[in-house]
Amino acid sequence: MPRPARLFLDRAASPLGELLIVTDETGLLRAVDFHDFEPRLRRLARRHYGELAVEPGPAPPAIKAAFARYFAGDLAALASLAWATNGTPFQQAVWRALGAIPTGQTITYSELARRADRPAAIRAAGAANGANPLSLVVPCHRVIGTHGALTGYAGGIERKRWLLTHEGAL
Repeated sequence: MPRPARLFLDRAASPLGELLIVTDETGLLRAVDFHDFEPRLRRLARRHYGELAVEPGPAPPAIKAAFARYFAGDLAALASLAWATNGTPFQQAVWRALGAIPTGQTITYSELARRADRPAAIRAAGAANGANPLSLVVPCHRVIGTHGALTGYAGGIERKRWLLTHEGAL
């Protein structure tokens, strides 16, 4: 994936707090997180894009509209978003596996590792899940603990519960 020349940060309202939306100069979505995790978002951006500055700038209207539709109940709205991010081949495999989890369903970390073709790499799959810079769009909130426990969501367990309830998984 070519490195973007510029990254832009915009903000959008959501029922779970303000969203931070990072796009590049071509309009591709590069990262999403909640406002109270802006330091994490910037850390992930540095990890994926080096010292490229994230500067204030508008996200394409279609991206902001897709988030608004998702929170209004159109659960398929985020699936149409064009996105790109850097990561290791294993991280990319995990993120593709996350993207294939249907709305309204959950899987365990061991199932995530299996779907990424590394069934013994459960902890590594969990780490790749946690390094996902595209929260909501690459639905890391759909991964749960072995016995159904809501664990491991960087946005917080209450947000994870809200998202899974919103999507009909709880």
